Amino acid sequence: MDVARLKQSWSLVAAHGDQVPLYFYSTLFLAHPETRQMFPTNMAGQRDRLVAALGHVVSHVDQVDRLVGFLRDLGADHRKFAVRAEHYPAVGEALLATLRHFCGEAWTDELAADWTAAYGLVAQVMTEGAQTAESQSPPWWVAEVLTHEQRTFDVAVLTVRPQYLLPFAPGQSIGVSHPAVRSWRYYSPANAPRPDGTVELHVRAAPGGVVSSRLVYGCAAGDQLHLASPVGDRLTLWQAGSSDLLLLAGGTGWAPVKALVEQVAAEGSGRRVDLYVGARSRTEFYDSEAIDKLAATHPWLRVSYVAGADPARPGESVRIADRVLADGDWRSRHVYVCGSDEMVGHSVAALTGAGYQPGQVHHEGYGKHWYGPAWRTMTGADGLQATEVGR
Repeated sequence: MDVARLKQSWSLVAAHGDQVPLYFYSTLFLAHPETRQMFPTNMAGQRDRLVAALGHVVSHVDQVDRLVGFLRDLGADHRKFAVRAEHYPAVGEALLATLRHFCGEAWTDELAADWTAAYGLVAQVMTEGAQTAESQSPPWWVAEVLTHEQRTFDVAVLTVRPQYLLPFAPGQSIGVSHPAVRSWRYYSPANAPRPDGTVELHVRAAPGGVVSSRLVYGCAAGDQLHLASPVGDRLTLWQAGSSDLLLLAGGTGWAPVKALVEQVAAEGSGRRVDLYVGARSRTEFYDSEAIDKLAATHPWLRVSYVAGADPARPGESVRIADRVLADGDWRSRHVYVCGSDEMVGHSVAALTGAGYQPGQVHHEGYGKHWYGPAWRTMTGADGLQATEVGR
């Protein structure tokens, strides 16, 4: 298998832009109409996500030994889309037909064999992951909405109770879907695991977001949701050992950070924790009551609020990482950053530029998000990131 040839051919295909996913989906749905049910009714949000992720993962198949765990988890996770073993060949056929079409004269028997082998290896590992998971967990959990609180115009806090215990670690993410829509969106629980199994979700309605808009504006106590198995470990405290912590949370990125604070409280480790919570304006600190209660209860926790726009200083904009760096030298601590793509990107760049090491700065991947039955394009030390989370 010639990996360089795989990457070169994928670059050639990707240059055709939106024509590639259009051709792929047309081929897949015409040849295998049964696969259409796995995708959202409105495909506008799906676009090139599946095809781009397929091309990226398969063309980097030389890293498969490092990706086995991820691919197995991804195969297990895709059970929630009703993906079965027989669907993988259908997707593979459509992928090869798309590659052949856009490669044109550059398409050869050798290149076809390379792509067939690479895709087959990825599909095999994912299928094995799904089969193993069948005896360990359901494809999804049914959960009842116990409370729905509208905190701001576009932010709601929900408390839900799964029918069966859903195990997760603070900082992980779970897939959330409303039965009225086919789409899934990933959210981090805003709590450490509780004895009663309830999960707190912080949701901001994203423009055009089918799931987030339903959860914020079209959901009420008594409704049912579907929750998928937890994924990701980049924001878990496993990364930090027993170190003191510096936590940066922007907007609803506060949710997983809140879970980490609760975990520190539960473990009684004596860590020192400094928490910076940012929002665009003072009126958008939607969970300040809970934050202030945590600070008042735990002497090891110090909280600072950072409002991007301060009425007393018109025209000035304050970024959370700039405030953090101005307040002191935190390089002895592990740093967790969670928020919008822009907030995370700026914070990581600012911290790195100030001498913080990559191994001590923990964050989710940032960049283009996708939500659907597809392989996720990932970033990080191994070139891949396990999940993207709805903010």
